[in-house]
Amino acid sequence: MTMIKKRILMTEVTVQENERVLVLKNGRFMDILRPGRHMVAGRPSRLEICTFSLLRPEFVSDYADALIRERRDLVAEHLTDVRTGATEVAVIFRDGRLYAIQGPDGCSIFLTDAGPFEVERFDVSETLEVPKALGRRLGRLAASEHVKRFNVDDGQTGLLHIDGVFERTLKPGAYAFFNVGRTVSVRNIDVRLHALDVAGQEMLTKDRVTIRVNVTAEYRVADPVMAVTTVVDFEQALYRALQFAFRKSLGTKTLDEILGNKVSVDLEAADTVRTEMAKFGLEVGEIALKDVILPGEMRDILNRVVAAEKEAQANVIRRREETSATRSLLNTAKVMQENPIMLRLKELEALETISSRVGDLTVHNGTRGLLEDIVTLRETPTS
Repeated sequence: MTMIKKRILMTEVTVQENERVLVLKNGRFMDILRPGRHMVAGRPSRLEICTFSLLRPEFVSDYADALIRERRDLVAEHLTDVRTGATEVAVIFRDGRLYAIQGPDGCSIFLTDAGPFEVERFDVSETLEVPKALGRRLGRLAASEHVKRFNVDDGQTGLLHIDGVFERTLKPGAYAFFNVGRTVSVRNIDVRLHALDVAGQEMLTKDRVTIRVNVTAEYRVADPVMAVTTVVDFEQALYRALQFAFRKSLGTKTLDEILGNKVSVDLEAADTVRTEMAKFGLEVGEIALKDVILPGEMRDILNRVVAAEKEAQANVIRRREETSATRSLLNTAKVMQENPIMLRLKELEALETISSRVGDLTVHNGTRGLLEDIVTLRETPTS
């Protein structure tokens, strides 16, 4: 009778390989069962069976806190309890693979048999930056609410701000930071050489001619921190500096001075711009006055002036060439007068030219007679 009574008070519980079972009797924790067939003392009506799947490693139960408080032995054997302090972040690995990130003041409980689990802890009161080796493993957890990722490309400098306060500069590369209660932001500043154009600036010259000019300047950010902290928009500051400097410089010159010597205008304005921009961390290189655009009527007048000047120059050149040609003919005539052989050679050249243009040529009395008939040189009688 004793054996039969014990059999009646036992309840059979079967646990699958991918399950763990928490058993409570009369509201009290009894055990956590692993896979197999178990005989649990007590009638089914007095037992509470809670089944957990290892496919979901988190131990989520209304009894979790009470179990940790009352049965530390069961927790130590079957569960992994991860708790973090106020300035602590825990990186949780499952079977050697990155599984989760837990922020400060957090608590997570895992079924140990679903692991094994390893925990790496970081004190975020000193730094929020994720170590490089760990950052490279954050691929699939990059969207985690506890981590923010930033990239700084080649030719850029990153400015790290935490809670709106500048911390330090970042070189090109990939960065990850724990996002736990403090705001992390990175502003990338391009430190390569740039060109800035100031186009279509209307101004009045000293002789009251309205012109439009286009100015260009090359610059780079030499000190990113100063460029960001001393002025709202450093590119706009450079734009205004170029605009004001050239207005002031060109306004003191006449139109002829501007058109005649652009280099001096550029040099005069450039020093002012470079000095002012150095205060903002900018290094300004070449500054050039690209174009000077005149009103339509003024352009027509200048075109007529230029045309008249060029025509006068052409006339001078023509007169010079005519004088040179006449002087050459006179010199040739003097040589022929003084040298009969040279005259005869010129006569033969003339005969050759004539013969090349006619079909038949009859020569009478020899070459000498022909030449004397064609050309007769008479000396001018003297009075």
